[in-house]
Amino acid sequence: MSGLLGKKIRMTQLFDESGKVVPVTVISAGPCYVTQVKTKADDGYEAIQLGYAEVSEKHSNKPKQGHCKKANLKPQRFLREFEKSSDREVKIGDEIKVDIFTVGDKITVSGLSKGRGFQGVVKRHHFGGGSITHGQSDRQRAPGSLGQSSWPSRVYKGLRMAGRMGNARVTIPTTSILKIDLDQNLIFVKGPVPGAPDSLLEIKKV
Repeated sequence: MSGLLGKKIRMTQLFDESGKVVPVTVISAGPCYVTQVKTKADDGYEAIQLGYAEVSEKHSNKPKQGHCKKANLKPQRFLREFEKSSDREVKIGDEIKVDIFTVGDKITVSGLSKGRGFQGVVKRHHFGGGSITHGQSDRQRAPGSLGQSSWPSRVYKGLRMAGRMGNARVTIPTTSILKIDLDQNLIFVKGPVPGAPDSLLEIKKV
């Protein structure tokens, strides 16, 4: 397997061999279950679909219930696809745990960043704001001039302005696993990862 689903627990710290403090994020990874094995013959590409976080039928729709029933599984809250790797053969219904990783593995972690709601340009884009002198009373956190004069007399598309901030997919390109707790399905990842506690994360081997 090339990856796993999990949820962010919290941040803490570990000490390396030299005694240096290393910030880490604790992730509860799996157990996940194989809900579908996609092949070139049937689907046009090869992939493994994993289900994570079991839910009751009351909180699941009929299509997802039927899909998981084919794999003899209870409805899963999250379904995600991962690349099929040649190091391990899997079949529908298999349980995937953190033992697919080893300490020192390079991984990428993806998730939704914390939602910040509607924010101004100072917080959203780190604008410096206006002058605090020369008689201004309400321009300190304003964006300033947005358009042009006689030409083109409009606001360009993509101009940085106030708006919704956060709640976007963020990927940490490369980080490493510093510790694994097989009994509790926990991995300790170097540095921060996107999202709030208990948010969904996708962990993939590099």
